[in-house]
Amino acid sequence: MAHRYLSYICYTLFGLIALSTTLTAQDELKQAVKQSIDDQYASLTELSDKIWSYEEIAFQESQSAEALKQYARDNGFTIEENIGGIPTAFTAEYGSGKPVIGILGEFDALPGLSQETVPHKQPLHEGAAGHGCGHNLFGTASLGAATAIKDLIESGELEGTIRFYGTPAEEKYFGKLWMIRAGAFEDVDIVMDWHPADETKTGVQTGLALVDFIVEFHGQAAHAAGDPWNGRDASDGLELYTTGINYYREHVKPSVRIHYDIEVAGEVVNVVPDYARIWTRVRDANFAGVQPVYDQIKRIAEGAAMMANVDYEINLVSGIHEVMVNRTGAEVLQQNLEEMGPIEYTEEEQEFAKGIQQAVDKPEIGLVSKIEPLEETQEVASGGSTDVGDVSYVVPVIRLRATTAPNGTPWHSWAVVACGGMSIGHKGMAFAAEALARTMVDLYEDEGLRQRIRTEFEEDLGDYEHVPMVPEGPAPVGN
Repeated sequence: MAHRYLSYICYTLFGLIALSTTLTAQDELKQAVKQSIDDQYASLTELSDKIWSYEEIAFQESQSAEALKQYARDNGFTIEENIGGIPTAFTAEYGSGKPVIGILGEFDALPGLSQETVPHKQPLHEGAAGHGCGHNLFGTASLGAATAIKDLIESGELEGTIRFYGTPAEEKYFGKLWMIRAGAFEDVDIVMDWHPADETKTGVQTGLALVDFIVEFHGQAAHAAGDPWNGRDASDGLELYTTGINYYREHVKPSVRIHYDIEVAGEVVNVVPDYARIWTRVRDANFAGVQPVYDQIKRIAEGAAMMANVDYEINLVSGIHEVMVNRTGAEVLQQNLEEMGPIEYTEEEQEFAKGIQQAVDKPEIGLVSKIEPLEETQEVASGGSTDVGDVSYVVPVIRLRATTAPNGTPWHSWAVVACGGMSIGHKGMAFAAEALARTMVDLYEDEGLRQRIRTEFEEDLGDYEHVPMVPEGPAPVGN
C-alpha cells in the first residue's frame, strides 16, 4: 500500500514537472512573438500610416493591398492574388500541413471622412475618404501577428500553416462573401479576427445580420411645366417607396433596422425625372429574421411603382449573417489579454483623447486603459454588422476588440481617423498583433483545444447549410 502511495506521489510530481516544462516552453514562445511585434513596430507603423494615407474605398484598395502584399513578400510569405475574382483580395501563406490557422485583415476606408491627426475636425483632403473604422490598423496588425507566427514556424518551434487573408470591401459590398464562394476558407481549422474599438475586450457578441439591395424606378421624362401629363415620374415611385418603408417601421421587431440612401432622384427641377435609385439595407439580430422584412420591403417597392405608374427593379448587392460566437476560443483569448495587461498611454495621448471627447461632446475621461472581463453572449443582438459573420459559419472564429480611439468616440467618424494615424492607434495595433499571436501559439500547441473549438462550432452550426448571399456572376469590382 505504501509502495503504491509512493508511486502515486512520484507519478504526480513527474506530471507536474512535465506540465510546468510545457507551460514554460509555451510562455517562451509567447515571449518570442512579443519580441517579434516589438521588432516589427516601426515597420508596422509605417505600413499602417501608408494605408491610412491612401484613403481607398471598397474594391478600390489597390495601393493598400499592394503595400500589405509587399510586406508579406519581404517576410517570406507566398502570395495568392485575385481571390474570388477580386483584384484586391489575396492570401499570404507560410508553412505546410496542419493545423492551418487563418487571420483576417481589412484595409478599406469610408467615403468623406478624410482627417488630419488633430483632435478637432479638419479634413486632410476635402471630400476624400478616411479610415473611420480603423482598417489601416486592422490589416496591419493581423499581418504583424501572422509574421510573428511565421518566424516560429520557420525556426521549427511551431508546426503547421499560417495564412493571412487580405479581405477588401468590408464597408460596402462585403468582399469576404465572394472569397467564401471561391472556397478560400475550406481547409482552415480556426480563424483569428480583431477590430479597432474604444475598449479592449474579447469579442463575444453576434452583431446584426443584414441584406443590401438597390431599388431602381424607371419612368418617362417630360417638361415639368409644358407637358407634365406626358411624364411618368420615377422620383414619385421613390418617394412613395420611402413613405411605405417609414410606415412599416412601426410594425417590425425592436431588433430590426432599416436604412436607405437616395442616390439618384432627378437632375434638374424642370424635367420630370425618368430615373431614380435608392440603396436600401435591412438588419436584424439573425439572418432568418432579415428575410421576412426584406420580402415585405420588396412588396412595398412593387406597390410604389404601381401607384406612380412607373417600372421598377430590385438588384441584390449582398447579405451577411450575424457572427456565430465560439466561447471556447474566446476564453483562450481572454486569458492572453489578462496576462498582457492594459495598454499604457502617455499624458500627451490622454490629452489628445480628451480633446476629441470635447469636440464630439462626450465626457472627457480620456482613454480607458483596462482589460474588460469576458461577457456573456447576449441573446438580443445590437451594434453593427460584418462579413466576418459569414466566415464564422464556415470555420470557427475567435474575435478581439482593441482600443484605438477614446472612450465614447463616434465610430465611422473623423475622430477615429485622427487616432488611427498617430500613436494612440499605433499602440492599439501593436497590442492587437501581440494578443492575436499569443492566442495562435496556444492553438498551434494544443490539439485538444483545437478539437474543443471545432466541436463547439459543429454543435452550434448543426445541419445549417451556409450559402453566401451574393448575386450570380463576379463581384461588383469598380462600381
